[in-house]
Amino acid sequence: MKIYFACSITGGREFESVYRAMVKALTEDGHVVPNAHLAESSVMALEAVIDPLEVYSRDVEWIRDCEVLIADVSVPSHGVGYEIGFALGMGKRVLALYEEGRKISKMISGNPDPHLLVRSYQNPEDAIRQIRDFLPGTSATW
Repeated sequence: MKIYFACSITGGREFESVYRAMVKALTEDGHVVPNAHLAESSVMALEAVIDPLEVYSRDVEWIRDCEVLIADVSVPSHGVGYEIGFALGMGKRVLALYEEGRKISKMISGNPDPHLLVRSYQNPEDAIRQIRDFLPGTSATW
């Protein structure tokens, strides 16, 4: 399955190790994550040299091509919020995960869209379990 992974870049990278664990689990499970590089430490340098219009066009195309969007919303990010809204507007299923105890945007937590699932996690392993439950062919119910 093709999965778009959304995470904070310029808003803060304090959850980078969690992002890496999530993307690693997805790829090990055989999924394609076209923007997997966003979970890497080198992302700031890689993205700094790309024109904003190119980033927008590229990322929108990736979202269009993916079957689902998985986002870590533990760190506030304009881009992640936009990507979630864009994916939902296309009728795509979205899983928004955040570290338990963190405050997240009420525009995410209060969104009644039936394609959006918002869940907290206690640690990276719990986040990965929730991702696997969310994906088709698992115990998740929609």
